Amino acid sequence: MWDSAEPLAMDWEQKAQLESWVRARATPQKVVLRSRICLLAHEGHGNRQIARQLSTSRPTVLLWRNRFAASGVAGLEHEPPRKASRQRLEDSLIKKIVDTTLQTAPPDATHWSTRTLGRKLGVSHMTVARVWDSHGLQPYRVRTFKLSRDKQFVEKLTDIVGLYLNPPDKALVLCVDENPKSKPWIGLNPDSRSSLGDAAP
Repeated sequence: MWDSAEPLAMDWEQKAQLESWVRARATPQKVVLRSRICLLAHEGHGNRQIARQLSTSRPTVLLWRNRFAASGVAGLEHEPPRKASRQRLEDSLIKKIVDTTLQTAPPDATHWSTRTLGRKLGVSHMTVARVWDSHGLQPYRVRTFKLSRDKQFVEKLTDIVGLYLNPPDKALVLCVDENPKSKPWIGLNPDSRSSLGDAAP
């Protein structure tokens, strides 16, 4: 048995506009679908029946019924507002995890663990582990892990990791050591430096 629903209220001008959109070849198909949903709802068809007839989902029918009821014809022309902020919140959380990892240390240890940082920030230790893995962070390797005081380190790290994971065509990546006191090794063999020196005129 199909679910019952109250007919969707609309005046004759609104109905004429929806019918015009359905007939016009230039109308985007997504607007045609929304118009058909509302016209069938106006005739009193149930939501599940409309969904089956138009090969769509019941949540889609409910979405556009409600949009028409709230905004009329204009509500069908544009996409519904997205939930703000989920991506921004995720980006903000990632930045917070990386910043805290790189620029702070727990009071009773030399570095954060996934569990201690997760408890501090109110997230699961698996979330911390995923962020560390995606950014190449290994604070538990005490001998090699260094805290960064650069406030823009997260942005720089994200750019560099993104460059390696998804490089543009014909990209050339150069790595420069900023420490002027370091002396680069030439070749893999430690003796190569002396052999090159002996070969010099």
